[in-house]
Amino acid sequence: MRGNPDSPFTSGFTCPKIKGHIKRLQHAERIQQPLLRVKGTWQRVTWDTALDLCAEKIQALRSEPKSILQIKSEGAKGVLKAATALFFSILGTSRTKGSLCDAAGFMAYIYDFGSRKNNDINDLNNAAGIVNWGKDFSRSSIHTAAIIRKACRNGTRMLTISPGGDGNDTLSKERIRLRPGTDRFLAAAVIKLQAENRCISPAILKHTKRPQKFLNMVSGFRLEDLIRACEVSPADLEKLWRWYRQDSPVATFVGTGLQRYRFGGENTRFINALALLSGNIGIAGGGSYFHLHSYRNVNLAWTADPQRKSRRSFAISAIGEEILAAHDPPIKMIWVNGINVVNQAPDSHRIARAFDSVEFKVVVDAFMNDTAQRADLILPSTLMLEQEDIIGSYMHEYVQHVCPVLDPPAEARNDMWILSEIGKRLDPPIMLPDTETCLRNSLEKHGLQVSLEQLRQQGCARADRPAVAYADLTFDHRDGKYRFPATLHAEPAADPQYPLQLLTLVRRNAIHSQILPEDQKQLPRAWVAPDNPVLPGIDRSRDVYLVSPLGRLKITLQTMSGLHPGVVLYRRGDWMNQGGGINQLICSGITDLGSGAPFYDQHVRLENGDR
Repeated sequence: MRGNPDSPFTSGFTCPKIKGHIKRLQHAERIQQPLLRVKGTWQRVTWDTALDLCAEKIQALRSEPKSILQIKSEGAKGVLKAATALFFSILGTSRTKGSLCDAAGFMAYIYDFGSRKNNDINDLNNAAGIVNWGKDFSRSSIHTAAIIRKACRNGTRMLTISPGGDGNDTLSKERIRLRPGTDRFLAAAVIKLQAENRCISPAILKHTKRPQKFLNMVSGFRLEDLIRACEVSPADLEKLWRWYRQDSPVATFVGTGLQRYRFGGENTRFINALALLSGNIGIAGGGSYFHLHSYRNVNLAWTADPQRKSRRSFAISAIGEEILAAHDPPIKMIWVNGINVVNQAPDSHRIARAFDSVEFKVVVDAFMNDTAQRADLILPSTLMLEQEDIIGSYMHEYVQHVCPVLDPPAEARNDMWILSEIGKRLDPPIMLPDTETCLRNSLEKHGLQVSLEQLRQQGCARADRPAVAYADLTFDHRDGKYRFPATLHAEPAADPQYPLQLLTLVRRNAIHSQILPEDQKQLPRAWVAPDNPVLPGIDRSRDVYLVSPLGRLKITLQTMSGLHPGVVLYRRGDWMNQGGGINQLICSGITDLGSGAPFYDQHVRLENGDR
């Protein structure tokens, strides 16, 4: 499979993750018929039997719909996948809130700017410098990396700030290594230097709310304390100050990793404040880049219940304990689509126990992953390239048509078909709109001037968005002013029994847990720096384990240069039923903003097994 050379963003090439997806489509272990658990074993059943059973269970709980929980996420993208929310909102079921991906960072932008906007991604070509706070362009958004590479050939420079473990060396000739999760202290230190050297324009401050209160708060910290907190040298602090002071315009890229901490929202907000106060917001070549809402250029208003029933919401980042604690009513049925939640959310074993406590669980998926194994009924789903859909992007402004190019397995069905068929069996029935209506409704969006027929023919259409976000420094709060964070929190102290910070970073060849079983046969690998202080105490010729308060996981330990010495790195996504599943070691929690998951706050230790 090749990228479309006429695509304005992908420009004729695909990422390695797509190659893995193609293998999944016709894989021998793909689930191809509905499977029902009967006395501990899986039995094939017909679709009519499966749908009748689902309808029977839902009908029995119709009088207390909050006892049904839908768990959905973005493992499968498209407006027809999002439309599953309509069925459950009409029922009035419980649902999840927050995100395992980018919730803290996304809400930080809402708090700061009043909305989530980027400069156009191709505006990076106008940047003199790009300061990359932690994004790994070798494993995530390689099409953005291609834009950056072109900009660098024309004279743009890039500086990367991270704890290491990224693959940015070919793009970024300069880097600053910092203690993970402490980006806010480094950004605050640069802001303090800006203020002390009178480098902040009063014209910018006029567009902000209570700027002096913020600057007074920052001035109350000593520079030496700020750089000690993030473990950055005075020379590196000076380097970053020079980048934001001299290399105008400077584009700021905020990686999702730095917001996967308890104070992830705060990390993001201080970086945004630095970008603004250095004069790099609202100008070509500047801006602060983060995930856009991938559905922002389509209309999903029609997926909401017109009656706006009261619904109960559970934090996805603590979903196991929330299910177990639920009462009045307790959860009696779970419906899962678009997420391998047992594997992908923190505290996997607790989630598994929570699933075991629920009477009936339906999982819509294509493989027997860690979540499907906990189901009572598995419904085989179609996958991308097997059904028509419309998708947006978290990085650019194009809405794209997904054309079905391969036939799905004979009994695989898409989510909308499944729920439509169940809805017809209910009394009173829930009648969902047909696929064509859903697709047309989704294109009824201000700024998107394309019909479904045109989109099918063209393949994509760009929403009418300005190339420069906040060009006049008018922000999207009601008063038009930018907001600063009120506090700079200290970093929580770590338990000395667990001296290493666990970073479960993205893979190059797979989207999260969408990994084939044969690609997980080796022992999971973890990496530490050659100068990691615990390394001399570990005998790598014996069994090695990662250990947290929740348990331990057997690994192969390797070294990686450039990593922060207090870090152990693990590439996330492998399954517990294949010997991996790192989230079984990660305690649940909630970030300061957005009900996100503070994955990277987890501390662990390394130890040898018994002889």
